[in-house]
Amino acid sequence: MEFLDIPIFSDDFFKMMFRLFINLTFLTIIIRFIYYPFSKRKDFVFTYYLISLIVFFLCFALKKFEMDLGMALGLFAIFGILRYRTDAISQKEVTYLFVVIGISVINSLANKKMSYAEILGFNTIIVLVLVLIERYWSLKQEESKSIIYENIENIKPENYAILKSDLESRTGLIINRITIGEVNFLRDTAKVTIFYFNGNQEISN
Repeated sequence: MEFLDIPIFSDDFFKMMFRLFINLTFLTIIIRFIYYPFSKRKDFVFTYYLISLIVFFLCFALKKFEMDLGMALGLFAIFGILRYRTDAISQKEVTYLFVVIGISVINSLANKKMSYAEILGFNTIIVLVLVLIERYWSLKQEESKSIIYENIENIKPENYAILKSDLESRTGLIINRITIGEVNFLRDTAKVTIFYFNGNQEISN
């Protein structure tokens, strides 16, 4: 049955829903249970889900048309280099963006030459590699914050322990090291930079 020369229903609907289920299952594992516990970035959780869903449906729809491998790879590259102009994205966020786009493309464009066992295998291997890297091979990343410190007596070398303890109590961070920058004796302030490892610490913006 057709309406305006377009079929009302197609058997491909069931294929789309089943592949969408597979896609959402592995996306949830990657985004919610691997990425989010380490990054605590809720905004990227929203972004990754929406981008991956759009890519999945777009690729599945384009699959209905005759599209050679070059065009498919070109489309994948366009989405792969997607960047936001408002905020800078770290390399880790860009990598996860590449992962969710790649998984969505694989799950949507797979044809009869690829079995469901292979599709599940691809997704499972990606998840296992992410878990392995995040939980066991991930190196601690040192980050820094610049702070205007008003108690310049504590910036003396002999008061380093006092300075470190004071800054840790104020920032709530476990500080690795501290560097002293510009000192303003008129205002009794100094610009200090604290360095800490970005682990499971809650960082206030």
